[in-house]
Amino acid sequence: MSDAQQIVTRIAPSPTGYMHIGTARTALFNWLYARARGGRFVLRVEDTDRARSTPEATQAILDGLDWLGLDYDGEAISQFERADRHREVAEQMLAQGHAYKCFSTQEEIAAFREAARAEGRSTLFLSPWRDTPESEHPDAPFAIRLKAPREGTTVIRDRVQGDVTIQNATLDDMILLRSDGTPTYMHAVVVDDHDMGITHVIRGDDHLNNAARQVQIFNAMGWPEPVWAHIPLIHGDDGKKLSKRHGATGVMEYAEMGIPASAMRNYLARLGWSHGDDELFTDEQALEWFDLDGIGKSPSRLDMKKLANVTGWHIARTEDADLVAQINHFLKLTGQSELSQAQQDGLTRAMYCLKDRAKSLPDLLDKGRFVLENRPFDYDEKARAALDPVSRGILKELTAQLQNASWSRDTLEGVLNAAAQSHGLKFGKLAGPLRAALSGRTVSPSVYDMMLVIGRDETLARLDEAASLA
Repeated sequence: MSDAQQIVTRIAPSPTGYMHIGTARTALFNWLYARARGGRFVLRVEDTDRARSTPEATQAILDGLDWLGLDYDGEAISQFERADRHREVAEQMLAQGHAYKCFSTQEEIAAFREAARAEGRSTLFLSPWRDTPESEHPDAPFAIRLKAPREGTTVIRDRVQGDVTIQNATLDDMILLRSDGTPTYMHAVVVDDHDMGITHVIRGDDHLNNAARQVQIFNAMGWPEPVWAHIPLIHGDDGKKLSKRHGATGVMEYAEMGIPASAMRNYLARLGWSHGDDELFTDEQALEWFDLDGIGKSPSRLDMKKLANVTGWHIARTEDADLVAQINHFLKLTGQSELSQAQQDGLTRAMYCLKDRAKSLPDLLDKGRFVLENRPFDYDEKARAALDPVSRGILKELTAQLQNASWSRDTLEGVLNAAAQSHGLKFGKLAGPLRAALSGRTVSPSVYDMMLVIGRDETLARLDEAASLA
C-alpha cells in the first residue's frame, strides 16, 4: 500500500439473526483503525446463504452497529447482489489460464474421499480435469476451479500473527464458480475486497486458513494484497470457545442489559488489544491509541465483572442529560414505557446522587425510583416494618419541624439530627424510617439527597403519608 493511499477497512458479517459480540469487536477494531487515520469504514453483508439471509437478519446487523455508534461510509453492500461481477472475474481467470473447468461430480468427489479415508490416504481432492485439453471436455455441467500452485509455499504476512507459511501441496484447487453458476464465498470475498478498495483486512483468526487461499486469487489476478491482521477469538472465562453458557453472545443482549454503548466500546477494545496498563478510556483516547501492534496473539476472555467496572466508570463520567436519553432508549428497546417529561426532569435532577456506584442503566432506574414514582407509595415489606408506630410518631413531629426550615443540606442535617437526639436515637436509627417514607423502600440514596431532589412540598407530603399509615 502506498503512503498516500487512503485506508479502507470493512466489516463483512453474515446475517445470522443477531450480531455476535466477536463481530462487534471486529467492527470496532476496523472502525477505530480507519477513523483515526482519516480513512473509510465500509459495511458488506455477506448474504449469499439465502436461507438465513432475511431482511430481519440484516437489520439485526444494522441495529448492532447503530447501537454501538459505529458509523460506516456509503451504503451497505450486498454480496449476493454482486454475483454477476464474481462470475465475470471467474470467467476472466478461466480465459487467462488461472482457472479451469472441472467436470467431477459431487458423487465422484465424495467417493474419492471415502476411499482415501478407508485406505489412510490424504482426502485432498486433486481434480483430474486440471490439465485436460478443451477438446476432451464433455458436454456436461462444470465448476470453475482455481489453478493453484502445487509446489512451494504461500506466505501470509500478518500484522498480528507474523508471517504464516502454508505449503501449497496441502491446498486443493478451490472452486470459484459452482456448476450451477453461483460463486463461492471464498472467491466472492476477494473480488469484493478488491473492488471496494479494502486496504486492511482485520478479522478473526478463524479466517487465517482462508487467507492462504484468498492470497492465491489476488496473485492470479495481479491485484495488490490487503494488509492482513487476524485477531484471536474471544473465549469464555473458562478459556473455552465462547458460547451461550458463558453469558450473552449477541451484542444487543448487552444493550438490553442496560450497558451503555460507550462502556461496551471501551470493554470490547480491551478484549485482545492493549495500550500499556490502561483499562478505562474514552472514545477519543481509543482513537488516539489504537494500532494493530497492540493486538495480542492469545485469545481474550469475557469477564462480566470487568465489564461492570468499565460500565460504572463510564456512567459516572457521562453527562446527566445524556444518561437520561440513554435510559429512555433502553426502555424503548426492552418494550417498557418511556419516561414522561416530568420523570426525565426529576431523574436529571437526581442523577448526581445516582451515578457514583451504578453498574448499568437499570441500576440508575432502580436507585432513582424515589423520583420516578408518585404517591401513594406501594411500600415494600421492609419499608412497612421500618414504619412502626414509634417511627411514624417521629415523622409526624418532623413534618411540623420542616415546614419553615430553609431547604439546604446543612439545615436539613441539623433538623434531622436534632430530632433523633430528642428521642435518644443515633441518626442511623431514624434514617431507615425516613428512607421508607421518602422512597417506599429501605435502600435508597441518602435521605438528604432525596429531600433536596424532590423539594419541600413533596418531602412533607411523603412524610405525612407515611406517618398516617394504619
